[in-house]
Amino acid sequence: MNLDLSGRRALVCGATQGIGRASAIQLAQLGASVTLAARDEGRLAETVSVLPDDGGQEHDWFAADFADPDAVGEGVRGVLDAGHAYAILVNNTGGPAAGRAIDASVGAFIDAFRMHLASSQTLVQALVPGMRAAGYGRIVNVISTSVRQPIPGLGVSNTVRGAVASWAKTLSMELGPDAITVNNILPGYTETQRLESLIRTKAQKGGTSEDEVRREMLAQIPLGRFASPDETAAAIAFLCSPAAGYITGQSICVDGGRTQTI
Repeated sequence: MNLDLSGRRALVCGATQGIGRASAIQLAQLGASVTLAARDEGRLAETVSVLPDDGGQEHDWFAADFADPDAVGEGVRGVLDAGHAYAILVNNTGGPAAGRAIDASVGAFIDAFRMHLASSQTLVQALVPGMRAAGYGRIVNVISTSVRQPIPGLGVSNTVRGAVASWAKTLSMELGPDAITVNNILPGYTETQRLESLIRTKAQKGGTSEDEVRREMLAQIPLGRFASPDETAAAIAFLCSPAAGYITGQSICVDGGRTQTI
């Protein structure tokens, strides 16, 4: 199986923690040079320092707030102007706040679309020309199992994740002739700061303990445990590899069997 990414460069978003950080490390382990993108410059510098570089990779980063697509565009133009050409894009950013859709403000929906769809579109438009020129492109969007089965209490997130999935499917049809694949990873409950925040919020609203919320969540998972970020990152890294060249337009659950759809 050809998993070798030597000589290719990846841009990984939300790369300083959780699934994004784990993905950056695994792509570097497969030989890719990696550009990290996130908000926190200190965490970016720390993360880039731990990326494997035994294959001569050159890693770097830029800081941008994904709530501001213009800032994201400015950041990616900077690395392109530095001479980078990208074969891989991993779109990944933190989810909207928990809450019911009916209670959410219009502004909350607009903010979520800016962060999750407009910023991703900005990056795709910037990087696809280089992918076309190279005859190789991998775009992987980290979204949510709510694409298959809406999650109660995550109204804004359910809405915007579905929009991203439809956008990605459309792109897969448009970019397939250029040998560019576009896929979505749908993480289930994964041991990240996002999960801890959701558990805390659900416990506070339900008047119960965080341990009880955890037990309720675990009861929904056939494998009986939460995922580690590394497990989700492994699926992302595979989709970025040459071995996954005939997989496109797919939304793949990495959820321990929790999603109850085929």
